[in-house]
Amino acid sequence: MRRSTNGRGDSRGMEPVGDGIDQPLGQSRRRGKAVSLPWSRILLVFCSLAIFATSGAVALRERPFREPPETMASAEDSSARAESQSARPAGGTLLTDEDRVHPSLIRLGPDAELSSRNVIVIRDPSSVGQHPRLAHLPDRALIEESETGPLPARGPDGRRPFDAYARPWSGARGARIAVVIGGLGISQTGTQEAIAKLPSEITLAFAPLGNSLMRWMQEARREGHELILQVPMEPFGYPGTNPGRYTLLTQASSERNLENLRWMLSRMTNYVGVMNYMGGRFTADRQAMTLLMDVLHERGLAYFDDGTSARSLAQEIALAKGVPFVAGDAVIDGERERAAILAKLDELERIARARGFAVGGGSALEVTVDTVAAWAGEVTKRGIELVPVSAVTFDPERTGQ
Repeated sequence: MRRSTNGRGDSRGMEPVGDGIDQPLGQSRRRGKAVSLPWSRILLVFCSLAIFATSGAVALRERPFREPPETMASAEDSSARAESQSARPAGGTLLTDEDRVHPSLIRLGPDAELSSRNVIVIRDPSSVGQHPRLAHLPDRALIEESETGPLPARGPDGRRPFDAYARPWSGARGARIAVVIGGLGISQTGTQEAIAKLPSEITLAFAPLGNSLMRWMQEARREGHELILQVPMEPFGYPGTNPGRYTLLTQASSERNLENLRWMLSRMTNYVGVMNYMGGRFTADRQAMTLLMDVLHERGLAYFDDGTSARSLAQEIALAKGVPFVAGDAVIDGERERAAILAKLDELERIARARGFAVGGGSALEVTVDTVAAWAGEVTKRGIELVPVSAVTFDPERTGQ
């Protein structure tokens, strides 16, 4: 190999052969010079470390970073919302442009209507009933255990069985009809057929002297029915006409009537209220009915008067005591023939169109159940909504009257 020399015999322009022979191809042969990283890579590494540290802090933090909405609102906004709410009527109004800048919560009454999609409604939890899948299970917060069995009771939060066990409905303002079919629990076959054939909008009333009431209650609730309990009361002509054991009597002591009433109320759960079974004389007695309404108010139950006695004081005393109340407009199966029952149902339709709602009552007879089931499939096509009895009940606690 030819080597260049400079006249002094030393080689120039070439490094020693062994110098850098172990270096990988493509890398600088000069020693001691640090390899520099681009700034973009350094920034990427730094950001990755920052994201990792932030994620760890969020995962290990005991409370979320976001504070609850109520703590974020300023005192000024809260004052403005309070003034805005105080100026609104009880039923609620539409939001104005100012409201959209400073949103406010509107408490709606049960009869309030919404005519705008821009309104956000936050409902009172006490007005919400059971989830359909849990409707057959009693709410333990609304039960008082007693020697005779579970008694309905108001919950610690003020909820009532009337609120919790009411069947939901559309809330529309059209013509509505509520039909109550009673006498369930007496005949096992009749009870089973009524639950199976009648649409879920029909309210079912159980007799306290019936059999297997808790089992039938659960089956009826699974099918979506709202329930009430029939309470036998003294009729005119008693004891010749006798509703049966545990009947509430005008001449019985208050203690005796309370004992009988407690026994009947504990026969089943998940019902919204009671109704009279017979009771022409009892419902006309002020002292006797006052005792009954005091108990219903205390336990958060409604009262349905079947409307058969013109001398009944039920409405007057119920409203004075704050008990939800509704009266029947017609007994649909006074005559146990299909044509007569249909005539009464037609009468309910006329009342509903004129007044907005109507209430009818009947018994779990085969002809009644079959006729009502067939009629229910047609009446909605005529623009009438079938609703549970609670949907047409006047509730003094909600109206403030």
